Amino acid sequence: MADETEKIEAPEENSIAQTGSITARTKHGTVHCITIIGQIEGHMELPSQNKTTKYEHLIPQITAVEQSDEIDGLLILLNTVGGDVEAGLAIAELIAGMRKPTVSLVLGGGHSIGVPLAVAAKKSFIAASAAMTIHPVRMNGTIIAVPQAFEYLAKIQERIVDFITSHSKIKSDRLLELMRETGQLTADVGTVISGETAVETGLIDEVGTLSDALDALYQMMGEKPKEPPEPQK
Repeated sequence: MADETEKIEAPEENSIAQTGSITARTKHGTVHCITIIGQIEGHMELPSQNKTTKYEHLIPQITAVEQSDEIDGLLILLNTVGGDVEAGLAIAELIAGMRKPTVSLVLGGGHSIGVPLAVAAKKSFIAASAAMTIHPVRMNGTIIAVPQAFEYLAKIQERIVDFITSHSKIKSDRLLELMRETGQLTADVGTVISGETAVETGLIDEVGTLSDALDALYQMMGEKPKEPPEPQK
């Protein structure tokens, strides 16, 4: 008998057009899926022609998923080109702090702040045709060329490196080496790595497809949490 999937209301909102999210009930349990595409929009609104993911849409969704008794797992689909570093890191921290099963799948590309978002899940996948772009933190607009400004950028960079290395298997020295590469990007420093290379470096767990990501999520959803040990008398 075919596995029928029933669409149910997502937490707070169920509009693919507005939030890029959907909740589906399957025989394995109920999965909420969010998409993080284009640029991560933070405190400043981007031009209307830009494809964006608004952090004020994702933060309440992720919070609602964690609290919902009806939802068993979260699937994150990623195809990003960077964006607001603070907003992206905030979303990544929320995902990393969830108790429920979480799986991410990088499709197309994971650029800049998309890297912490990809590794924030408990298990990460990348499509064979996808790539990750790793480069140092950059700022747009006018920057006052004083030591404090460069120190601020260095501290943001340190936070991002710490987050990535603590949620993946890549070493900090290797990550910094990829960020500082000068021979790949035409007008910038950094590295573009393929899906297989991302796995070889320990950045992503596995190369896989949507079905692979769902299978991993279903497996985590089926695992019963360990019972706490009984207090000794």
